[in-house]
Amino acid sequence: MELTDRTQVQPISLLGATVAQELSAHLLCKFCDLEASSCSGTGTCSSNCSITSICSHPSEVCVAIWRKNETGFSVETLCHDPSSLLYGVQLDDYNSSTCVMKEKNSSTGTAHFCSCSEEECNDKLLFTVDPTPLTSIILVSLLPLLVTAAASAVMIYSCRVHRRRHLRHIWERNIKLHKPKGSGLDCSNACAILVDDDGSDSSSTYANNLNHNTEPLPIELDLLVGKGRFAQVYKAKLKQTTSDQFETVAVKIFPYEEYASWKNEKDIFSNTDLRHENVLHFLTAEERKVEKQYWLITAFHPTGNLQEFLTQHVLSWEELQVLSSSLARGVAHLHSDRLPCGRHKVPIVHRDLKSSNILVKKDLTCCLCDFGLALRLDSSLSVDDLANSGQVGTARYMAPEVLEARLNLENIESFKQTDIYSMALVLWEITSRCKAIGEVKEYEPAFGSKVREHPCVESMKDNVLRDKGRPEIPDSWLRHQGISVICATIKECWDHDPEARLTAHCVAERLSELEDEQDKLSSREHILEQKAKGSSCLTRHTCPVCKIL
Repeated sequence: MELTDRTQVQPISLLGATVAQELSAHLLCKFCDLEASSCSGTGTCSSNCSITSICSHPSEVCVAIWRKNETGFSVETLCHDPSSLLYGVQLDDYNSSTCVMKEKNSSTGTAHFCSCSEEECNDKLLFTVDPTPLTSIILVSLLPLLVTAAASAVMIYSCRVHRRRHLRHIWERNIKLHKPKGSGLDCSNACAILVDDDGSDSSSTYANNLNHNTEPLPIELDLLVGKGRFAQVYKAKLKQTTSDQFETVAVKIFPYEEYASWKNEKDIFSNTDLRHENVLHFLTAEERKVEKQYWLITAFHPTGNLQEFLTQHVLSWEELQVLSSSLARGVAHLHSDRLPCGRHKVPIVHRDLKSSNILVKKDLTCCLCDFGLALRLDSSLSVDDLANSGQVGTARYMAPEVLEARLNLENIESFKQTDIYSMALVLWEITSRCKAIGEVKEYEPAFGSKVREHPCVESMKDNVLRDKGRPEIPDSWLRHQGISVICATIKECWDHDPEARLTAHCVAERLSELEDEQDKLSSREHILEQKAKGSSCLTRHTCPVCKIL
């Protein structure tokens, strides 16, 4: 299912006085989808955006993006957390009070980006002009000083970011180890804070504030972006009732005869405990009686699904880490029986994990989607209930015990273990497209040409059960220390014995530790490089993160 989303904002027209007070710490920014613009990329321009929105999180800043295309120019305005990549670009000027445009190479091509931290500062776009000869002479004279100052700033910023990551990792571990004691402790607010920030590319408070029992949302279907066994997925426009503006959403449309699939996915999505930054953000569900259809309305992610992304992109080692660790975190959240604050949560198994059911967000993190076959592992389910769930999923990604129809129904953990096997195949696909392995071949799904494009269960039985086959991991992959850790993890996850497989939490923690080790290594290399250059900007005594290393 190919869906997507956009940073969550609160339309001002829907906010009451109380909510407005609560959000007083959040920035007001211009927030419009791509708008045609007459701005030619010189001097000062207006965004021409008529929507002002309150950013959903205090850490978000105002951003504007100017692009030149075959038909002219366009401007996109939004809120975004600068600690995350936007279209593959790291925002570095967000403390400014003005929006000064800078040319960047993004995942969608060359564009001009600006970010700032004042109210509606992304409405006025400032383009720098070519320096005069005198200015050039001054800049050349000051270049050594500027380079030294910039290096110092980069080192300090790197240390602060690393320190923040390290402390967050410790905090997350403490959350897991020290769960709330006493039945009188209300952790609902803490849970809301922890799971509500989904980092989505689009989402609509407008949709969530309408009474869906009395009226359908004003949605205009735009473009068919995906088609599956049970439904079709459209990019769509959610119109504002008070203006001509709209928000981009995704609509998954089921025909009337697929009511059971729609209801199952709706019920899974409707549980607020599902909300997580690595799970597709759900807006609402509707029965469209006139069209004789059932709709699921979610956030929209323009980057598309993971399979499409891997087909079109070769990954860096850092991108591999981001994709794989975010995938593991999403699966770990599904499987968990506790929220980060300690409150009980019913575990969920996806049962159809594959690269086409995983979306890639603008910051290159993964989010899980398509829960049509998902199952809530409620403790009240009997063995008969579990037995009736059947042999489901996509044959290529089915675990050996699912292919053989020999799932241990006495232990609900066995359902989670089937997800782990499927996740291992997806991790292999991600790794196969990383430059760090050496020669990178064209994208192929797991098992590649060993089976036909849409293999049947019997064909996969021959490969997986009879031949004990798995996708190939060449020796050349293991020359990279980080890749070798990921490959070892993959092998443990696709073990033929379900009980020998790692848990999703273990995979997420291992990949997180791998990221931390990479950060430490990068910091050490940076420090040694600065010392070699004779820089005195940072030492082990002055850099906070260096004391940890």
